[in-house]
Amino acid sequence: MSVATPIQNKPKESMLALYWRYARPFTLLPPLLGMLSGSFSALGAVAQHEGRTRLDLLADRWHFLVIGSLMAAALNAASNVLNQWTDLENDKINKPTRPLAAGEVTVGETIVYFTILYLISLASAYFVTPLAGRSAELGFWGTHECFVIAALGAIGTLVYSCPPIRTKRWAWPAQITIAIPRGCLLKVCGWSCVGTVFADVEPWFIGAVFMCFLLGASATKDFSDMKGDEAAGCYTLPVRYGVKSAAWQISPFFIFPWLLIPVGMHVHRSYGGQSIPILTGNPWILYGLTASLVGYGAYTVWLILRDPDALAATENHPSWVHMYRMMMVAQIGFAVAYLV
Repeated sequence: MSVATPIQNKPKESMLALYWRYARPFTLLPPLLGMLSGSFSALGAVAQHEGRTRLDLLADRWHFLVIGSLMAAALNAASNVLNQWTDLENDKINKPTRPLAAGEVTVGETIVYFTILYLISLASAYFVTPLAGRSAELGFWGTHECFVIAALGAIGTLVYSCPPIRTKRWAWPAQITIAIPRGCLLKVCGWSCVGTVFADVEPWFIGAVFMCFLLGASATKDFSDMKGDEAAGCYTLPVRYGVKSAAWQISPFFIFPWLLIPVGMHVHRSYGGQSIPILTGNPWILYGLTASLVGYGAYTVWLILRDPDALAATENHPSWVHMYRMMMVAQIGFAVAYLV
């Protein structure tokens, strides 16, 4: 008597559940948290500069935080679905159980799905407007800062995934086109839900910290995908340089970006005729956050370098998990530093 396979025993999944799984919901938390972290950081900074309370400012802007969060989640989901289409050949080897690779959805359905998600994201961002009287002199760019930043982020996801450019094929250019939208622009977009960004260096500096971190740390996901990536012509860092060399190349990015935080606390800029630090959050919390993240980063580097080959042998290597946790600790830490 034949024994049914697990696939045969698997209960039929609803279309809603299938499309929810297709969006890879577990990856939506970091960008959602990053967006809110940027917004909460802006709450603290703008309230301090304006002489208002944080609760008063939140009462004026809370609906934009909700809209912005929807934008961030939809944009990340759109990027996830798009990437599964453009990475179909990779996923047939690396992740054959994903919906498109497994034949659970069609290419046509996939294109419609990510198009709708991109439209939802950009439409949400369009309705986020800055504080009254801010950046109006910049015209559309000033009155729709969130939309402009979100559109640039969306373009970045297309450049990363889609031919003819498809930077995913080119090691460090791939890392750059991941780090800019998911690191820098995400934080700036969150800030734009509360304050202005084109006339303020602070959100860009915070975004640069996260961009520098993701520039190397995001490559941890590529080590276990080397077989499929190489077969599909995607020469990621570990494919291009080998496991050990790539591990050494990405290791500094787990530590040194966090040292930019105290730099931003001591370098001053002009704001409203006064000289103030670039970073205006609570200095003691920011110092503590720096020490915590540098220590956490050093521990993660130790995990990576003690056995680099394990990065390619384990689908979810501990360093990949720690990369996500470290990013979330940093997001929460910045939010607390500006709200306290």
